[in-house]
Amino acid sequence: MTGPGWREPTLATLTDRRFSDAGWLFERKLDGVRALCVRDSGTPTLYSRNHKVMDNAYPEIVEALADRGGERFVADGEIVAFDGANTSFAALQPRIHVSDPERARATGVRVYYYLFDLLYFDDQDTTGLPLRQRKALLRDAFDFADPLRLSAHRNTEGEKFYAEACRRGWEGIIAKRADAPYHHGRSPDWLKFKCAQGQEFVIGGFTDPQGARHGFGALLLGYHEDGAFRYAGKVGTGFDEGLLTSLHAQLRERETERSPFEGPVKEPGAHWVRPELVAQIGFSEWTRDRRLRHPRFAGLREDKQAADVVREHA
Repeated sequence: MTGPGWREPTLATLTDRRFSDAGWLFERKLDGVRALCVRDSGTPTLYSRNHKVMDNAYPEIVEALADRGGERFVADGEIVAFDGANTSFAALQPRIHVSDPERARATGVRVYYYLFDLLYFDDQDTTGLPLRQRKALLRDAFDFADPLRLSAHRNTEGEKFYAEACRRGWEGIIAKRADAPYHHGRSPDWLKFKCAQGQEFVIGGFTDPQGARHGFGALLLGYHEDGAFRYAGKVGTGFDEGLLTSLHAQLRERETERSPFEGPVKEPGAHWVRPELVAQIGFSEWTRDRRLRHPRFAGLREDKQAADVVREHA
C-alpha cells in the first residue's frame, strides 16, 4: 500500500471447528455492513467491501472519523444498528439504501461503527504487522466515543466465548490468528464460528401473493456453483407492507420470460427475474435435497455482487 486508499478487505472463512488457542484472538461477529474508512488529509470516505461509497447513508460516522482520527488512515470495521441488545442487519435496512444525508438522519435509526483493524496510519502501511500489534495501534489512533466504538476481543478461550455468544443470541464469533498480517480476500487466518445459519442468496424469481397479501408471495432464491445458478428454495417471511411494495417494484423491473435456475423449479405462480438482487437470509439448516429450512428474509445487500454469491461450506 503506497498511501491511504481502498483495498480489498479480509474475508473470514466458515468453519465447523471450535477451538481455544493462545495464538488466536476472538471477536464478536457483528450483523451489519462491512466498511473500510479511508482518509487522505481531506474528508474521510466510507467504502463497502465491494468498493461502493457509503458516506451519504452514514453522515454522522463520517463526521466522527474526521473529528477523532488522524489526517491519513485506513481502518476496517462494521457499521451496525441494534435491535435490543443485539446487532441486526434488518434494523439497519432503512439506512442502507439512502442516498441523502438528511434523509438518513431522519430515519431515526442510530448507527455505530465498530473498528477492528488498522491498515494504514501516519504515513505507515501497517498491513504487514501482526494483528495484535495493529490492534494496539488502532486503540491509540482514534478517540473512541459514539458512534465510533472499538471492537473488543478475547484471548485464547474461543470455545468458552463461542458458547457465551450463542447463549446471548449473537450471530457467532470471528477467530483471528494473532500474529498474521492483513490479507486481502478470503483468508484461513480469519475464521467464522456461527451460532445460527445465514448467508446471502440471489433472487431469481417470485411467486404470486395469496389471500389479502399484495406484492408477491415468496422470493425464489439461488446461488452459484460450478458455473450454474442453483435453486435453494423460497422465502415468504420477514416482509412488512412497505417492503412488499418496494421490493415488488424492483422485481417487476427485472422480470424475464425464462427461468435463470439450472433445472426445473416447480413453484406455482412463479415469475422469473434477472438474478441481480442479493438478499440476506437467515435459516435453520440445509435439507438433504439442498433446500433452506425455515428461511427468513433479513434485507437486501448492496455490498456484494450477485455473481459472487455461492453456498457457504465449512
